[in-house]
Amino acid sequence: MEEPPNPPDDDVQKTADPNPIRQFQRWYNEAVSAGVPMAEAMTLATATSEAKPAARMVLLKHADESGFVFYTNYRSPKARELETNPFAALVFHWEQLERQIRVEGRVSRVSAAESDQYFQTRPRESQIGAIASPQSEIIESREVLERRFRELEEEFRGRPIARPAHWGGYRLVPDRVEFWKGRPGRLHDRLYYEREPDGAWSIKRLAP
Repeated sequence: MEEPPNPPDDDVQKTADPNPIRQFQRWYNEAVSAGVPMAEAMTLATATSEAKPAARMVLLKHADESGFVFYTNYRSPKARELETNPFAALVFHWEQLERQIRVEGRVSRVSAAESDQYFQTRPRESQIGAIASPQSEIIESREVLERRFRELEEEFRGRPIARPAHWGGYRLVPDRVEFWKGRPGRLHDRLYYEREPDGAWSIKRLAP
């Protein structure tokens, strides 16, 4: 019988931080340092109140002990789904590093002040775009969208742009986080963190 491969020296469980947020930050920084394109890109999965799922790519803007923050149009389908079913999942996949992170938890809006602060850091074109685009709604043509953009450029010329009320952030507070690391022979590492009732994190290894 063929012997299984020796365990790798960089076994995830041996080096893992007991806090999944710190472990995420470590892996994320390593992805950025390795030149992974759009390391902040993540799949956001939501579901309707009837449990019909949907998924799309969004960008992580901040991650700390309070959760994972992203921004969107509050009138979009994903926002409507989150308002009726405030549970969601995130997936980061960094193929170059053979790493994947799955995050599950409850989602709520960030404060208006936090959304205002972030909106002012966005490029001016992105600020105008957030107002010009009725996200995910049917539009007659691209020309209609571009004409509205030009109109808003002229309207706001020479003055600051306030965040529109229909645009802002969400924060996912994790209760489950899984770190996956590819290994030869499909003997991948999977480390699973789960938040206990007292707020502490338990860590378990999952079979690949």
